[in-house]
Amino acid sequence: MAKIFVRERHHVGELAGRPRFAIIGVEGSDLKVFKPHVRRSELEAIAQSVGAEVVILPQGGDETKGQGKGERRRRRHQSGD
Repeated sequence: MAKIFVRERHHVGELAGRPRFAIIGVEGSDLKVFKPHVRRSELEAIAQSVGAEVVILPQGGDETKGQGKGERRRRRHQSGD
């Protein structure tokens, strides 16, 4: 069975109107993806159509914060007002 690996995007709220999932990879299918960010309904429709399973990858936990040479700063998205 084919698998579609996705993760939830950062800075996307429930009612933001923006795609919430980022496609990380596809295994066992000849599926080409042209939009890396998709909505849950789109993701489920694609998976059902190609007979794939959706695997939602876990987000990084708090134990990985602050490790490494430098921490990334969060960018604030400007609203179009």
